Order: sequence, then structure tokens, then C-alpha cells
Amino acid sequence: MAPEYAIDGLFSVKSDVFSFGILLLEIISGKKSKGFYHLNHSLNLIGHAWRLWKEGNALQLIDSSVQESCTQSEVLRCIHISLLCVQQHPEDRPSMSSVVLILGSEIALTQPKEPSFLFDNQSFEIDSPFGKPESSSTNQLSLTVLEPR
Repeated sequence: MAPEYAIDGLFSVKSDVFSFGILLLEIISGKKSKGFYHLNHSLNLIGHAWRLWKEGNALQLIDSSVQESCTQSEVLRCIHISLLCVQQHPEDRPSMSSVVLILGSEIALTQPKEPSFLFDNQSFEIDSPFGKPESSSTNQLSLTVLEPR
């Protein structure tokens, strides 16, 4: 889910680009974004991909079942594209038409910035009224049904 939608409820065509980036990471890694957990750190799938990218080890993200049958340069390009798609600010993400063009060509890509939502849900609190724990109240309702004698 795009951060601008999760935090502020704002939806745009760039929200779809974010979702596409997540989908691409899921396909490459063979892991679902939701519930992803890495034993050595508390990063989610985006954070894990970003960490490997920054360390120069992005190929470690590839699902072992397809690792030998894929072209490494193409997979690296797809990881690069996915990181561009999951940028925090919508204006930093490419349009879907650009993504389609990029996927089918050898156009030079810009370097991605650090994406958003790098941490898992347990260690990351959204700075939003919706994400903060607050006290709650319970409403009660009494219902009386009238029946004739």
C-alpha cells in the first residue's frame, strides 16, 4: 500500500506504481511483502531489498528456485525499477507508462532514493492519528422489541 494512501488516505496513479514495485519485488524474491521477516534485521521486504541494493548484494534477493534460470542483468534491472517504484514521494516514482517503456528497453535509470516503510509493522509507528494507539470507548445499545399480547 502506498504510504500516501496508508497515512493520509490519498490515492493517485502513482499509488498503483508503488503497488507494482511491491509486486515486482515479490516476484523476484518469491516472498510476500505482507508478513516478510528477516532473521538478522527488522526490515520488511522493501527495506531488505534496499539494504541488499546499497550493499551491492541485490542478487541475494532472487528466489533460489529461479536463480539459475534467469539473466542476472535483467533481474538487477527489475530490482532497480522496483526500488524506483516504491519511492516515498509520489513525484519521485516513474509513471506506469515510463515503467513499461523502461522494462522493454535499455534506457539508463536514475539511482533510487531510500524508499519508505523500511521497517516491519512491529517496529515502525506511522506518524498519523490513525497509527497511534489511543484510548477507546465502547458504545452500548439497548433494543426493545414490542410484541402484542
